[in-house]
Amino acid sequence: MSVKERKERERAARERLIVAAARELAEQQGWDAVTTRRLAEQIEYSQPVLYSHFRGKREIIGAVALEGAAELAAAVRAATAGVDGPRDRVAALARAYLDFAERNPAVYDAIFQLDGGLAYAQEDTPEPLKDAFAALMESLAEVAGNGIDPGLFTEVFWASLHGLATLTRASRLLPEYAEPRVELLVDRLAMV
Repeated sequence: MSVKERKERERAARERLIVAAARELAEQQGWDAVTTRRLAEQIEYSQPVLYSHFRGKREIIGAVALEGAAELAAAVRAATAGVDGPRDRVAALARAYLDFAERNPAVYDAIFQLDGGLAYAQEDTPEPLKDAFAALMESLAEVAGNGIDPGLFTEVFWASLHGLATLTRASRLLPEYAEPRVELLVDRLAMV
């Protein structure tokens, strides 16, 4: 192994460490607690080392968002794999999405609420974000209905899930209706 390869591997490891530390701190104390100073202290590197990887908190949020989007795509695919019937797949997708949002609030915020400097729904959208959308569309396209663009349907269904996730987290919805809400959303939007 060359010196260059070793340095690249070490650099990648430091970046993973920074992102992991940011996620942990954000999940425990919220994104306001994530500062370059606190991250540098937590990973035991100087702030200039941190800045050699990321220009600031915004880029760190973006890195967490990309990692989280990949995890969301994997969770949705795992939940829908092997599920028989389009309606049951869509219900599994909805539950997996809402479960991900509940279990990973800071990561969910990084993906969908905070400015991580990432382009959404554009040509230069990073692949993990495109793949997360594709993971949703894989199950939703088959229930979109005749004449409805699968991408448009996926956007509407996703927006509905995002609304449920956001309102649930803010304690704006009755907890006892969590499952009936999923069933209603699936039954009304998924044209099986």
